[in-house]
Amino acid sequence: MNLTDDLLGEMWYWVAWAAWLPLFARSVWLAPWRRLRDSEQSNLWLGMIVLLVFVWSMKAGVNPGLSLHLLGANVFTLAFGPHLAFVGLSLVTLGVTLNGADGILAYAMNALLLAGLATALSQCLFRIVSGILPRHFFIYIFVNAFIAGGVVVLGVGLASTVLLGVAGAYAWEFLFSEHFPYYLLLAFAEAWLSGMVITLFVVYRPQWVESFDDSRYLSDK
Repeated sequence: MNLTDDLLGEMWYWVAWAAWLPLFARSVWLAPWRRLRDSEQSNLWLGMIVLLVFVWSMKAGVNPGLSLHLLGANVFTLAFGPHLAFVGLSLVTLGVTLNGADGILAYAMNALLLAGLATALSQCLFRIVSGILPRHFFIYIFVNAFIAGGVVVLGVGLASTVLLGVAGAYAWEFLFSEHFPYYLLLAFAEAWLSGMVITLFVVYRPQWVESFDDSRYLSDK
């Protein structure tokens, strides 16, 4: 899941930088920074960044670029919205990179996959579910938090697997027989973690979750 500097050709990394920079600048511009003026909210945002740096550093894998770790992107996006989540997860990626886990040249590609694609998938799933299913507390927990958490990991895993295959870093047969199936196990763990954390948040600290509104999910239920 975390790419290294020598895994893909340089062209891939420079294209990633060209794509990530405007996306990051857009999120910095559109992010609701006023929310972080509240010390509780800013402490939560910064705390999630620090926690995820440690979580991403605890990864399993043997070959370069094939390491697996929990993501936490769905929780971050549900709690803070896509723009603050993208900025926050990009900082998490930077922390892991500076910690020596990945190379600086591959930073933008890792940020696009682990921050950009992950938050986009999470936000897209949230909007789809909100549009086609009833706005009910248990639907929010089991679909937006639990199921979406697993789907986000599968989506990021599939994208990174296809990228490695297209770039010729590994053989397609190896990637889909020896690597991608492990994302199914990781997705279940991510779904469980995402559902548990969001449930605790909305029960005890609903003000921490930007996407949760008592009037939408609890009133007249």
